[in-house]
Amino acid sequence: MSINVSNKVSEAAKKDILELQHRIDKFNNGEIEEDKFKLFRLTRGVYGQRQPGVQMIRIKLPYGKVTSQQLIKIADSSDKYATGNLHLTTRQDIQLHYVKLADSPALWSELEEEGVTLREACGNTVRNVTASPDAGINPNEPFDISPYAHALTHYFLRNPICQDMGRKVKIAFASDERDTAMTYFHDAGFIPKLKHQGNEVIRGFKVVIGGGLGAQAIPAQTAYEFLEADQIIPFTEALIRVFDRYGERANRSKARMKFLLKKMGFEEFIALVEAERASLTNQLFKVEDDLVSSTAPEERSLPKFEIEDWTSFEDWKRTNVFEQKQEGFFGIWIRVPLGDIHSSTARALAELVEDYAADDIRVTANQGLLLRHVRPEYLPYIYTALSDLELNKPGFDSTHDITACPGSDTCNLAVTNSTALTTKLEEMLKTDFKHLIDESHIKVKISGCMNACGQHMAANIGFHGSSIKNGALVIPAMQVVIGGGLSPKGQGFIAEKVIKVPTKRIPTALATILREYESKSEEGEYFNDFYQRLGKMHFYHLLKPLADIPSLANEDYMDWGKTEDFVPEIGVGECASVMLDVIGTIIEESQERLDWANEGLSQDAYADAIYNSYSSMVIGAKALLLSEDVKCNTQIGILESFEEKFGDHQFFSLDDGFKAFVLRMKLQQPSIEFAQSYFKDASAFLERVRVFRGIQLKAAGNNEKLIITDFYKA
Repeated sequence: MSINVSNKVSEAAKKDILELQHRIDKFNNGEIEEDKFKLFRLTRGVYGQRQPGVQMIRIKLPYGKVTSQQLIKIADSSDKYATGNLHLTTRQDIQLHYVKLADSPALWSELEEEGVTLREACGNTVRNVTASPDAGINPNEPFDISPYAHALTHYFLRNPICQDMGRKVKIAFASDERDTAMTYFHDAGFIPKLKHQGNEVIRGFKVVIGGGLGAQAIPAQTAYEFLEADQIIPFTEALIRVFDRYGERANRSKARMKFLLKKMGFEEFIALVEAERASLTNQLFKVEDDLVSSTAPEERSLPKFEIEDWTSFEDWKRTNVFEQKQEGFFGIWIRVPLGDIHSSTARALAELVEDYAADDIRVTANQGLLLRHVRPEYLPYIYTALSDLELNKPGFDSTHDITACPGSDTCNLAVTNSTALTTKLEEMLKTDFKHLIDESHIKVKISGCMNACGQHMAANIGFHGSSIKNGALVIPAMQVVIGGGLSPKGQGFIAEKVIKVPTKRIPTALATILREYESKSEEGEYFNDFYQRLGKMHFYHLLKPLADIPSLANEDYMDWGKTEDFVPEIGVGECASVMLDVIGTIIEESQERLDWANEGLSQDAYADAIYNSYSSMVIGAKALLLSEDVKCNTQIGILESFEEKFGDHQFFSLDDGFKAFVLRMKLQQPSIEFAQSYFKDASAFLERVRVFRGIQLKAAGNNEKLIITDFYKA
């Protein structure tokens, strides 16, 4: 099948799109195994849904920024290829659902006409770099971090060092010390700071590493209290290279950076990162301040309008509008229930932005939107326009504004339905706790499973999908977690698991917790301080009556939004699989990396050429180790095991050993001389691997060996 890619699309993106089409054709013809194809398509933003035969397309929006024309293009693409819905995510992406695999290259091509990419939105890559959405207009920020998030994103996009990692890497930038980007649960996080030296003001960042949510949530550790701004990209590159080399690959549940840090120890890990910096092309990387900019449109007259309910307007203005650091301009937060916005609404919003705000919309981590550079005299009119679009709900980022992943609506891993429960809870809060529309320090978040796409472990009150058995019956339930999130001063907390409660009783559970806080908290006491003062067991006993199984009614055996008894249907996640493979296929993967290295040499991309040569040797060594049934779970382990297993063989005997031979690439900065020499060595090594494998095959009667591998898995 052929696809016409517009001339508006960059050459790099065009190559990506055509390669996706080529791989789809090969997959459809049975020339690529499903797991191998999955590994490829994930890094191109194409993710399998719970429903067979359709895909979720994840659109990567660095630091959540989207222009009005980009939003219109996404809306048009959803109408053409998906359902007409745009889903805003907790990673500041936009997702489209129910897309046919065959349509994904054309959809991607059309998005790239407006500079929107799918590349590395999923898979074991550097995921979307997130940031505080108010960066650039925040009155408390030391400086705008948007250019740094932008530069870091594009530095690692298509970078060879992060295409085949054992697991994903998540990075966030906060705009100030309140840490609204929640850097504390990221693999790497950056919080801006200024240092004064004489008359000079130096920009820098507090750097934290090794955080994460999921089944085992761990807060990040501080790597630097102050790292100068021109060092953060080199530091991140060294960090990723060390993670790529030493990170777990066989056991997915232990493959995130937080586990490597725990296993290795903080001091040893940082020492490896610092040592790695010697091999980087860029020892410093300066980011220009004007790399990202947004300005207000010219003043214009307003059409006639009328506000029917001034009380509602004042509620909205008080909770959803704030003064920017730019005098005379305001930011407007928009609540988007469930993060779902219809294409027609998105287009109308884009037109409103083009006339009355900066052409710079930011998707927020709590699934909302931020408009910027709005003049005060426009606020009443914009409120009426948002009212017409049903986007005028007050209480942005308050207790009323619940974050939730799609749950079992579309996700294979989800246990329960997040969306219907969220709607029910928001209705209950509006009726029974209307005053909490002004409460910004009690956040409620819901995930359909323990993997925390809804960020429940970073909530003051969180829930994740689970189940409770009652004989042969299964009850849909939510694990209640309490005490996570950010304090008013920016201190990050990880929530504690308290008790499982049937999901139909979660509205009562939430109301019970909130009433307990209102009746027993001290004046001005932060919710998490209140929780810690009373202790986990207090809340366990408070909620235990709701978990009483004998008192369950028939409806308790049904999930929210369902009419039949609950049956857990947990599929295989897109990020967890093993592959049946043959040694010859793995050797061809080594050849593919070598071809990429050669391409890098031809383009004077010496760092890329060196890293791809390195990857080629690691994969070639892995092939022969697997042929001898030697386990391969880290790159460094492969180098060490290969030296032990084959180091004395005449084909592979080296004076300083195989490990040192391969790791020469981390001892010096890239140069044309070393890149060419290293590529030559990698080519010679792969040729010896082929010869050795030929001898093995001859001895085995030319029967190729089938092995099970989860190295480089999707």
